[in-house]
Amino acid sequence: MENNFLERLKEEIPNLSKGQKKIAHYIIENLDEAAFSTAAKLGNATGVSESTVVRFASALGFDGFPEFQAELEKTVRSRFKSVSRLDIEGKVSQSKILEYVLHNDAEKIRDTLKEIDSGSFDMAVDSIAGAKRVYVAGVRSCAPLAEFLSFYLRMIVPDVITVTTNSSSEMFEQMINMGENDVVIGISFPRYSMRTLKAMEFANNRNAMVIAITDNSHSPMNLYSSCNLFARSDMASVVDSLVAPLSLINALIVAVCVKNSKQVVHNLEMLNQVWDDYQVTNNDEINFLDEKLMQDLKGLE
Repeated sequence: MENNFLERLKEEIPNLSKGQKKIAHYIIENLDEAAFSTAAKLGNATGVSESTVVRFASALGFDGFPEFQAELEKTVRSRFKSVSRLDIEGKVSQSKILEYVLHNDAEKIRDTLKEIDSGSFDMAVDSIAGAKRVYVAGVRSCAPLAEFLSFYLRMIVPDVITVTTNSSSEMFEQMINMGENDVVIGISFPRYSMRTLKAMEFANNRNAMVIAITDNSHSPMNLYSSCNLFARSDMASVVDSLVAPLSLINALIVAVCVKNSKQVVHNLEMLNQVWDDYQVTNNDEINFLDEKLMQDLKGLE
């Protein structure tokens, strides 16, 4: 039911007006929120009038907006019927849940790959590779993504700061020395973080390069960013899927690594020497510096 409705909606897009197309794209990208929005709220979210939303429903063959909204709600409920509700009731086998979730995660990666703007990706890579300082902000469920990105960027660029905060004042203290040669990467997905948005606003006011990693063009994270990278993060059950955002971040790390391959090789060789000089033993790591990786990176110089 969900796929049939969305496919029908996508097929109708070329026949819609400019304002109606905005509504259609918003619904496709934010189905869960759109399903329970009034015509007025849907209009506010897409920047069109309430009457445009009503005409949009009519253009799709519905008698009015209430009938259209009922179809949206039915579509969303069908999404949860196979996993969320039945899982809670104990009527779905664990193997079926595994199959369902992994299939949906794989689909989100495919959708992200189809929709990603290669120009924005290249801009992000060039900006990070050439930055004096890189700040990475992400809280709540996005905090692990921010930590992952920061961990690997420290091997590639000179100065990386993970903006970890429990309050806005603490966040600004960590960013006080930010300047126009710096890059700020804000990571946020629904429900969006006001703290991350404030960090991006502060960076924009300091003329730093601001990169947003978020879910779609309607995300508030785009308000202060110069470069937007979108990854799908639809909810499969009661948990938001962050597989596609992590895959996008992984691609970003690899691309910056290739861009700054000389610096990476230099950093890795220095680490090797430090570990030897100070007799550091990595008992919890196996082949931390892979020889083939070193050879591959040197081959890029």
